[in-house]
Amino acid sequence: MTKPYTRLDKDNAAVLLVDHQTGLLSLVRDIDPDKFKNNVLALADLAKYFKLPTILTTSFENGPNGPLVAELKETFPEAPYIARPGQINAWDNEDFVKAVKATGKKQLIIAGVVTEVCVAFPALSAIEAGFDVFVVTDASGTFNEITRNAAWDRMSQVGVQLMTWFGVACELHRDWRNDVEGLGALFSNHIPDYRNLIASYLTNSSGK
Repeated sequence: MTKPYTRLDKDNAAVLLVDHQTGLLSLVRDIDPDKFKNNVLALADLAKYFKLPTILTTSFENGPNGPLVAELKETFPEAPYIARPGQINAWDNEDFVKAVKATGKKQLIIAGVVTEVCVAFPALSAIEAGFDVFVVTDASGTFNEITRNAAWDRMSQVGVQLMTWFGVACELHRDWRNDVEGLGALFSNHIPDYRNLIASYLTNSSGK
């Protein structure tokens, strides 16, 4: 059964960053580590750019999973921060679910480590709870392509939409006439080739 196109809406979306912890990041092998961290920070930057409510959560951070990546705390100093004492599925934590529902948003943009557990479990739970769920594939990581693909299949079969951070940003933005320089700067900061494109555009624009 094909689902109708559900378009991301910046006025109805929240971002859930799940278990981007220093220990867990060392497990990510399905994407280059530097590229992966860049993608996570790009997602964080676009969440801030579009003023999306953002929730941070960690799992057993006093154990081997480690603390949250420092840059995320710095980007969202006022965001709800749920340090789960042991629940593997973030949706099993009452404070986390309360924080999600408190946003009042129907669309949840989720990314985390590792994909088949920390992302898939809350994504499946949120679908079951009636939310529209969008998983940011390139800001989520895991051991290898086999585990990643199994997670993607499991989630997509129940209606989770799989996207990239760049696709999320463009769908939220809708129209370049809303803003060129601001979003262009965000893209340039995270995509080297895009920096050349924007530089060319700004040069041509200034020459008019």
